Amino acid sequence: MVIALIVTTDGLPLAYEVFPGNTLDKTTLKPFLDKIEKLYGKARRVWVMDRGLPTEATLEAMRNEGVAYLVGTPRSLLGKLEKDLVDRPWEEVHDGVQVKLLPRENEFYVLARSVDRRKKETAMRRRKLKQLIHGLNRLKRRTISRDTLLKKVAVLQRDAGRVAGLVKVREPKADEPVDRRTFVCTFDRSAWKKALDRDGCYILRAYLPPGQMPEALVWEKQAPVLWSWYTQLVHVEEAFKTLKSDLGLRPIHHQIERRVEAHIFVAFLAYCLTVTLRMKLNVAAPGLTPRAVLKSLAAIQLVDVHVPITDGRELVMPRYTEPEAQQEMILEKLNLQLPKQPPPRIRSGEIIMPPDPST
Repeated sequence: MVIALIVTTDGLPLAYEVFPGNTLDKTTLKPFLDKIEKLYGKARRVWVMDRGLPTEATLEAMRNEGVAYLVGTPRSLLGKLEKDLVDRPWEEVHDGVQVKLLPRENEFYVLARSVDRRKKETAMRRRKLKQLIHGLNRLKRRTISRDTLLKKVAVLQRDAGRVAGLVKVREPKADEPVDRRTFVCTFDRSAWKKALDRDGCYILRAYLPPGQMPEALVWEKQAPVLWSWYTQLVHVEEAFKTLKSDLGLRPIHHQIERRVEAHIFVAFLAYCLTVTLRMKLNVAAPGLTPRAVLKSLAAIQLVDVHVPITDGRELVMPRYTEPEAQQEMILEKLNLQLPKQPPPRIRSGEIIMPPDPST
């Protein structure tokens, strides 16, 4: 299935629609856009999409009809735009994230650079490169046939992915023996440095019709605003993917349509609460995320203390654990108060009679 979520520019959810799983492919995107317009009318709507969803023809048709869009772009385009982007100034979105804007013809290109994302991508690249080089070195020390060597090299390159392009392999020809002279591996340092420089970077592509551009979107602030709009797509995808884990639900495989719709409705309500919590945290404690808050407050538990009474009954005292300093700070920032401790209750039980000495 496909879920279309309608949100404000601040990320507050307004409504959603559920469509069959094959609705949003490259051939049926246009009917999908028309259906949303019929359901909710014309508006200054911006379509935020993954890079693999629209085709170039679809984007051109959207521009011709004055439909605004914001879509991710393959990083390979960075090489074509690199010269034009070099002289553009960086704008600080927040700590560790910078963006720069490149107007080009009827579109905007936004280059984003994240410190955390760069560290993650560099670590993954180093790990794959290490595995590839160690695997090739092991093959050099073995005595194997040429066919076996080619198969194992192909497996190593497949596992390495794009990192395999950083190591040039000279394979032995059909009439050559397999040794260190015919099987040579060369590390491309210039390509490695270029790849490291691009780690943590990604490009966004946007079209905003002049008559539909929001008044708040002034020229100096276009890049940060466009970046913030695109991050909403990431938040929505992450929320719907992780709701089951955050709520402690196991994967549920529905077979009836109304149960599917009910499940999505519950997920949508949970997402609304998550966004509301995030908005409150942005004002009171910007450094906290909804997930971190829920994880911290989950440590406050309600327990029942059972105290046996001499007449066979039990005194049950419900008590929640006292919040720690961090939890008290979160409750204070969110203007929340824990209720009073529940009153104790007495539960009747079977009276145990002492044994008769005569028996």
